[in-house]
Amino acid sequence: MKKPIIGILGGIYSGKSTVAAEFAKLGCKVIDADKIAHQLLTMNSIKKEIVNSFGTAILDSKGEIDCKGLAEAAFSNKDSITRLNSIIHPRVLERVEQLIKQYISNYDVKAIILDMPLLLEVGWGKKCDSLIFVACDDKKRYKRAKKQGLLDEKQIKVRENFQISLDKKASVADNTINNNSDFSALAKQVSDIFSYMMNNL
Repeated sequence: MKKPIIGILGGIYSGKSTVAAEFAKLGCKVIDADKIAHQLLTMNSIKKEIVNSFGTAILDSKGEIDCKGLAEAAFSNKDSITRLNSIIHPRVLERVEQLIKQYISNYDVKAIILDMPLLLEVGWGKKCDSLIFVACDDKKRYKRAKKQGLLDEKQIKVRENFQISLDKKASVADNTINNNSDFSALAKQVSDIFSYMMNNL
């Protein structure tokens, strides 16, 4: 049976990872690009490249990469983010390819979910059999970010300025999940979309 590859699109703090986790409950395997990127940052060869590019100011007191400091340096201008992406992205995509091959040959995996913030930007939309856009009001996203204490509204806007617009992402998606209600409503939408998808392979 064909295993569909499903890409998740949406803004920062829209709930993409929550949607991916719901697909996982239905027998899908989730490939989390952010998680892979963070693992790569601990590798000495990559750490060396990043320090050569951004300086030692992005290291913490233990000599490890401070993700927050690196993000601030990278998102300061287009050249910086391009430099960081050129170091990280090829390795992330290589690992994603490996995992896709691994999951496709696993009989128990029903579908593969790509939770990749820059999925369209790196041209991976065409590798997906289906794209799902997670719609969430800006106010809700900013509130969620504030609650987690990681990014503020201004930082979110700066990061999203370097990405394809949310309107464009919504327009290319095959399905939309509305994440402005409660969790049970979100879970039902995931279940309905997945059932429809699997019945129409």
